[in-house]
Amino acid sequence: QVQLQESGPGLVPPSQTLSLTCTVSGASITSRGAYWSWIRERPGKGLEWLGGFAFTGVEWSAPSHASRLSILKDNAKNQFSLHLTSVTPEDTAVYTCNQGGYWGQGTQVNVSL
Repeated sequence: QVQLQESGPGLVPPSQTLSLTCTVSGASITSRGAYWSWIRERPGKGLEWLGGFAFTGVEWSAPSHASRLSILKDNAKNQFSLHLTSVTPEDTAVYTCNQGGYWGQGTQVNVSL
């Protein structure tokens, strides 16, 4: 059973960097065939794929976020993290990490003073 758990601050001031970590258990982030993603849902909006990486290490980011987004991997800790720079209140959302049919519970992040 693959389990994913997000962690990070629930409140980020505008213009700062939003950083979240996804801790994975039950599988390795280097597992062959696996693809790991960050997804968010903003109030009143649908699910929005932000970016991810394959087991090969190859990364992708949604074009609309590529300039602000980085995803880092820590194979030793079996974690991967999201870093979104220069956030605005429009980045307020529930952020979730995903691998195929497995989802974290999501974490609410509010961008506000």
